[in-house]
Amino acid sequence: MSRDHVQPAPSRSPEVPYLELLARDASVEAYEQPVLLARAEGLPADRIAALERARPLALRVRAELEGRRRREAELSALFETAHDLAGLRDLDAVLQAIVQRARSLLGTDVAYLTLNDPARGDTYMRVTEGSVSARFQQLRLGLGEGLGGLVAQTTRPYVTDDYFQDARFQHTLTIDGGVRDEGLVAILGVPLMLGPHVIGVLFAADRRARVFEREQIAVLGSFAALAAAAIDTANLLTETRAALAGLERANEIIRDRSAVIERASEVHDRLTELVLRGGGVHDVAAAVSEVLDGTVEFTEPGAAPAEALQASRAEGHAVRHAGDWIAPVAAGGELLGALVLRGHPDLDPVDQRTLERAAMVTSLLLLARRSAAEAEQRVRGELLDDLLDARDRDPRLLRDRAARLHADLDATHVVLAARLDGPAADADEEAAARRRLWSAASHLAATRHGLAAARDGGTVLLLPLGTGDSATEVARRTARDLGTAVRQPVTVGASAPVTGLAARPETVAAAYVEGRRCLEALHLLGRAGDGAAAEDFGFLGLLLAGDRDIAGFVERTVGPVVAYDERRGTDLLRTLDAYFACGMSPARTKDALHVHVNTVAQRLERVGRLLGADWQTPARALEIQLALRLHRLATPDRG
Repeated sequence: MSRDHVQPAPSRSPEVPYLELLARDASVEAYEQPVLLARAEGLPADRIAALERARPLALRVRAELEGRRRREAELSALFETAHDLAGLRDLDAVLQAIVQRARSLLGTDVAYLTLNDPARGDTYMRVTEGSVSARFQQLRLGLGEGLGGLVAQTTRPYVTDDYFQDARFQHTLTIDGGVRDEGLVAILGVPLMLGPHVIGVLFAADRRARVFEREQIAVLGSFAALAAAAIDTANLLTETRAALAGLERANEIIRDRSAVIERASEVHDRLTELVLRGGGVHDVAAAVSEVLDGTVEFTEPGAAPAEALQASRAEGHAVRHAGDWIAPVAAGGELLGALVLRGHPDLDPVDQRTLERAAMVTSLLLLARRSAAEAEQRVRGELLDDLLDARDRDPRLLRDRAARLHADLDATHVVLAARLDGPAADADEEAAARRRLWSAASHLAATRHGLAAARDGGTVLLLPLGTGDSATEVARRTARDLGTAVRQPVTVGASAPVTGLAARPETVAAAYVEGRRCLEALHLLGRAGDGAAAEDFGFLGLLLAGDRDIAGFVERTVGPVVAYDERRGTDLLRTLDAYFACGMSPARTKDALHVHVNTVAQRLERVGRLLGADWQTPARALEIQLALRLHRLATPDRG
């Protein structure tokens, strides 16, 4: 019997069966069952009519929920893309990543990006993904030509279902030839905007007729915004490098003046001392305050005047704002904050350079803090490696090392084995994917006060088990989080909960073996991208578990029924035996038990409340029959 099956009852409201289907995320076809069952059971016409009126409303709610899930997935993908792009420094890599993700998310044959070339007065193809035509990849277009020209002129997205039949834009032999070589039919283009200016166009295209939905146009527009921001960041990085070069030239001038050299040396010594003794950004501000005989403060990016920051970053120097001087604290094009010198409206060039150098040191300190976080990830991996290999058996030292990482080895944990299951084009791509998995696992372990390490071509995690959590929930959540982070399926096998890891580090290695067995079982069962623990496999879990916990399997499967019979003196267990022996036929079951068929129905209804509504599904029914048989073998005297 399917899990989508709904048993309508005259006493229930007509909305109840559909609410149950919504709660279980049932298929569309399942929404026909309440009406069909009501007709089959001969329920009153008004009851059937009420069910028929409720059905389209329920389907509408289901469609709305499904749409929201889809939008959530799109937003998650954009968030992950923005997070990944924040760590990239090479513009070509940034743009290639954006085009690849746009093609993947929209499911198109080709995606490409064009940029305007102000020097030559035209537009050129910068990045393509999925293209097979060399002619198409080398296209240069006059401004205003083709679909991209229409997008650039109107600063609005445009889509054509059939490129060659669309007369809204200017066709040229060059563009049409390239599009024909590539075999493109349906094309969507969105503008890349920097302020009010269009700097290029991002395209997604198919080699067949296709209608792009409004949500897909919005998603591509979001990617275009990311691409424009990446280009702007690269330009700012170039400007920052030029500003640093200018600062170096200024330092050469300072070294030519003895008085200036002495002052610069003092600043340098003090800032160096701060860095060496682990000082923070506010220590730098205090030191510069003394040297410049003023008040210097470090502010977050949003607290400093935006116009002054923008002007300072554009010029590469500290700028005056009202009676203050402002120097941006930036690294690689990323604005980290600002140093603000207050109450010092007149500042000579030497002091201005001093403020700028202090801003540069401040950015180095902030970057060092990030590097320390990355080093912590490596230390977490080393501690977990030692636990897996049982290298350090001193519980006190293990606890101390874990405490420095905000982990508690005396808490209950779950050991998880994670592995990528997506296809890799070559060894380099596979290695890159493993690095992404390791990075995502390390971040996950740090946020959950756990540990992570790379091992056996995948990743192993040691995560604390929260109150009310189960090994299964942790495994599934971890598979989902890691898969989202690396953008491909990640399969996770979990051990049973383990305790006392500091006193018995060998427990971690044994739990890892169990997690690996679960991982292999998921792989063999074709459940790539899923997470599970041994207990999820039912009777198969007995084969996976090292201690063959038969009693635990019986208790998990039919324990509520056994306990109910023992408390109430009922006969639910024998009824279940007879029900399965009679091919799940209530009519034959009542003959075998010599009771009325209503008695059988009442008992089975009670079983359903004890075991869950899906107890008659094929998988659950098989496990229940196995548990009943094991229970009979364990209690042969049971009547």
